[in-house]
Amino acid sequence: PRAAGAGAAPADTDASRKARARMVATQIESRGVHDQAVLDAMRAEPRHAYVPEDVRALAYADHPLPIGHGQTISQPFIVALMTAALDVKPGARVLEIGTGSGYQAAVLDRLGAEVFTIEIVEPLCERARRDLVANGHGRVNVRCGDGYRGWPEAAPFDRIMATAAPSHVPRPLVDQLVPGGILVLPVGTGEQWLVRLDKAADGTVTRRTIEAVRFVPMTGEAGGR
Repeated sequence: PRAAGAGAAPADTDASRKARARMVATQIESRGVHDQAVLDAMRAEPRHAYVPEDVRALAYADHPLPIGHGQTISQPFIVALMTAALDVKPGARVLEIGTGSGYQAAVLDRLGAEVFTIEIVEPLCERARRDLVANGHGRVNVRCGDGYRGWPEAAPFDRIMATAAPSHVPRPLVDQLVPGGILVLPVGTGEQWLVRLDKAADGTVTRRTIEAVRFVPMTGEAGGR
């Protein structure tokens, strides 16, 4: 459904639906992501609607793409890997740090989450807000600002993910997780690793490394530490 007055989203053609089905089969399932809800969401969401027109033909290719302002939309496999690691259930309150194009937030919305997303680059934030509305995701809560400290007024969250890499795990994000919550993010400056943190009922946190990744660095307060 498209909100009244929203800008028109690029058409979702038979060709783009076939390209998505191929993307999911060859880039995601074949590499070991088998979470059916995640696969279905990525098969359904028109990724091409979130990238600039000059790279739209590459929207379903197996690599990240530039979205302007020195930022990128992650490779489809990484989106799927992180989303599966987050283990989102319908109704979960999910915070995303680094909205970027808005595509990851749209995938989370398709999973039935209540999504809160923060983007530090204002023009990207405003474009993502427009594109989310145009593609039927007007219920996603979008904030322009520094996500290092999370979104205290909306906390706590069942799940948190970051799509930009800080040098360390931001303490405010851990604090804003409910007991039983999960945080997935890339960490590191030179070498970066995708990690999942699980917060137990007593507040203790266990950390598991998923794999080596390459993300844009987290800026704002995170960059100053």
